[in-house]
Amino acid sequence: MITFDPASLEKQVAGLETRMQQPEFWSDKAGAAKVSSEYRRAKRRLERYRGMEAEVGDGEAMMEMVREEVAESGPEDAAGFISETWDSLNQTLSHLAQLEEERMFSGEYDDGDAILTIHPGAGGTESQDWAEMLLRMYLRWADNRGFRAEINEATGGDDAGIKSATVTFHGENAYGLLSAERGVHRLVRISPFDAAKRRHTSFAAVEVSPMVEDDIDLEIDEKDLKIDTYRASGAGGQHVNKTDSAVRITHVPSGLVAQCQNERSQLSNKNTAMKMLKGKLLELEERKRLAEMEKERGEVMEIAWGSQIRSYVLAPYQMVKDHRTDYEVGNAQGVLDGDIDGFIHEFLVVRAGKA
Repeated sequence: MITFDPASLEKQVAGLETRMQQPEFWSDKAGAAKVSSEYRRAKRRLERYRGMEAEVGDGEAMMEMVREEVAESGPEDAAGFISETWDSLNQTLSHLAQLEEERMFSGEYDDGDAILTIHPGAGGTESQDWAEMLLRMYLRWADNRGFRAEINEATGGDDAGIKSATVTFHGENAYGLLSAERGVHRLVRISPFDAAKRRHTSFAAVEVSPMVEDDIDLEIDEKDLKIDTYRASGAGGQHVNKTDSAVRITHVPSGLVAQCQNERSQLSNKNTAMKMLKGKLLELEERKRLAEMEKERGEVMEIAWGSQIRSYVLAPYQMVKDHRTDYEVGNAQGVLDGDIDGFIHEFLVVRAGKA
C-alpha cells in the first residue's frame, strides 16, 4: 500500500533542492530534467497536504462556531451559517478525495500529460462507431476535469465512426489517471446499423502512454524507423489538406506506430510523432518490467492491451462494469458522457494495494 508521509516528503524536497543548487546540476540536461520533475511533484504533494491540514483546522473552527450559534440563536436563525459551513465541509471532502488520489501516483511520468490511442476491433462499422463513442467519452471526461485535449490524428471510418484516433491530454496527473483506461473495452447494444434491430457486441482497444520531453534519455536507431507521409484529414474526411503533411512513424522492431496530422507543417508533425513514439516505447518497457516482476512472484500477468477490462451494456439492460475491480454503475449513458472517475479511482486503489 502506498502511504502519504509528509515528513518523508519534506526530506525529499529538501534533498532535491540541495541537488538543484549544485553548480554542475544542469550539465546533465536529461538528469536535471528528471530531478526537476521529481522536485515539482514532491513539492506540490507537500503543499497540498499542508493546505489540507489548514482546511481541516478551519472546518473544525467553523463547526465549533455553528454549535455556539445554534445554542445561542436556535437552528432556524443559524440556518444560513449552517448551510455555509456545510458547503465548506463538502469542498474540504472534495479536496481530501483529490489528495487521496494523488498519493496513488508514484510512477515517473504519472503527473504528466498522456497520449491515448483508440483502435476499433473486428466488426467494421459497428466497432468503428464504438471507437468514436469512446473518443467522445474521453473528450467529455477531459472537459469535466478541466484538462486540454488535443486530437493529434483521427481517421474516419468507412461509413461511420473512426478507424483510429490519437489524443494528447494536457493536465495534472493525466497519465496517472488515464493509465487506468488501458485495455479492451466491450460494448453490447441494439445496433443502429442493423435493420433487424439485433443485439451486437463490439470491441475497441485503448492504449495509453506518457507524453515525454525531447531531452528524455532514450536511444532510438534511425534504421529501426519507417517514416511515411500522407494527406492529413479529419474524421469523416473534413479539412483535407492539399499537401502530404501528416506523418506516421513505425518502430519496426516493436511494431509500435505513432502518427500526427494536426500540426502546421510536416516537420512539426514529425517532431510530435517522435515524442509520442518515445512515450510508447517507455510504456512498453515498463509493461515488460512489470511482467517480469509478476513472473518472479509466480503470478500470471494480464496483458493489458489484449484483455477485456470493461463492459458497457446498453441492452437488454443498462450497466457498465469494470472486470478488474468489479466496480459497476447502472447509468451507462452518464458514463458515456464522461463520468468515468469512479472507475479510474477504484482501479487506482486496487493497483496501489498491490504495490
